[in-house]
Amino acid sequence: QAKMSKPVQARRLEGIDKNIWVEFVKLAATYSTVNLGQGFPDFPPPAFLREAFRRALSEENHMLHQYTRGFGHPPLVKILAQFFGKLLGQDLDPMTNVMVTVGAYQALFCCFQAFVDEGDEVIIIEPFFDCYETMVKMAGGTPVFVPLRPKAPKDGKLMSSADWKLDPAELASKFTTQTKAIVLNSPNNPLGKVFSRGELELIADLCVKHNVLCISDEVYEWLVYDGKEHIRIASLRGMWDCTVTIGSAGKTFSATGWKVGWTVGPDRLLQHLRTVHQNTAYHCATVAQEVVAQGFQRELELYGKPDSYFVQLPKELQQKRDWLVQSLDAVGMKPIVPEGTYFLVADISKFKSDVPDVPDSNEPYDSRFAKWMVKNKGLAAIPLSAFYCGAHKNDYNHFIRFCFAKEEATLKAANDILQKWKQEKTSP
Repeated sequence: QAKMSKPVQARRLEGIDKNIWVEFVKLAATYSTVNLGQGFPDFPPPAFLREAFRRALSEENHMLHQYTRGFGHPPLVKILAQFFGKLLGQDLDPMTNVMVTVGAYQALFCCFQAFVDEGDEVIIIEPFFDCYETMVKMAGGTPVFVPLRPKAPKDGKLMSSADWKLDPAELASKFTTQTKAIVLNSPNNPLGKVFSRGELELIADLCVKHNVLCISDEVYEWLVYDGKEHIRIASLRGMWDCTVTIGSAGKTFSATGWKVGWTVGPDRLLQHLRTVHQNTAYHCATVAQEVVAQGFQRELELYGKPDSYFVQLPKELQQKRDWLVQSLDAVGMKPIVPEGTYFLVADISKFKSDVPDVPDSNEPYDSRFAKWMVKNKGLAAIPLSAFYCGAHKNDYNHFIRFCFAKEEATLKAANDILQKWKQEKTSP
């Protein structure tokens, strides 16, 4: 007779296996005619980058098909050190101050695994990119949440992501002797908020005062609109020594499937990330790193000039943002105008009559609304409650997030769905 198998204990993983992306990606693939849910462009990377990829593959340099240096392909870490050294006002050593990762996602994983121990607290600003909470728990840490609180503009204007602010006293109260790190995401996904210099100085002062590490997720650093400035927190006084800055070629060059990311910071911090990287992913695709290096080389030469992709892309995306803002506003979904990123959040309160409330439901309203919308209207978006911790999911449950980094035809198709929906609502 077979012995009963011993139940497997997954310790830190128990109860954190629910992932909204699995569910919503599947729903979008099944029902959607227009997918403004997941954050990836449906337009190609720039021609110069695609051409560099073709060249790299057709060249006789067959070593591009083999392992390169585990912590980053030498041409890529060299140009990243040069480029970000200039932006941060630091003399960066490519071998010790830069590490390449399998997308910014693995960079985040390395940070939490390297620095967070049992009993450590990590401050996360809400709404937040959802993996922060799970990755902190996987490392044995305790996430501590502090919300951005919206203040409606008085003049009847559309709300901006700048109207969502931290309460300085509330933020300060979250720093304790157990606090190991704070996660900053500017520009912020999902809101599109670009933190101002004053807000960053508030965070920086608390980090320095309490000797707390800042994990700064800056993947949308080039996607900033209306002449706003992206300020890198590592460039502020006292912050270089306690900040790991994370970047992404996927968001920088509209090539999310290449999965090339990086961390920039002092060697005393990056040495621990190298240990985690060495013993998890170990290595990132050589040819993708080679091509990203060539892209940065071009951008360094064109820095600040009109031909720079880092100048052109935000201009194009700002137009797409404005178009979607007008489209949503015209049908009565109130958009919150984002200062950066691929995303905008819209208030669905006026559409609630289409999707009745379910009393005593454990599922946040916006989640049910988003599922109903994709199944009945063919339009996919992501509920804002997905970006809040369990205790706060129902506090902001009448918003959904749209991605506007899409072809004009995709945005027009979304507009057609919304217009038709509005007509159905108003017709007798």
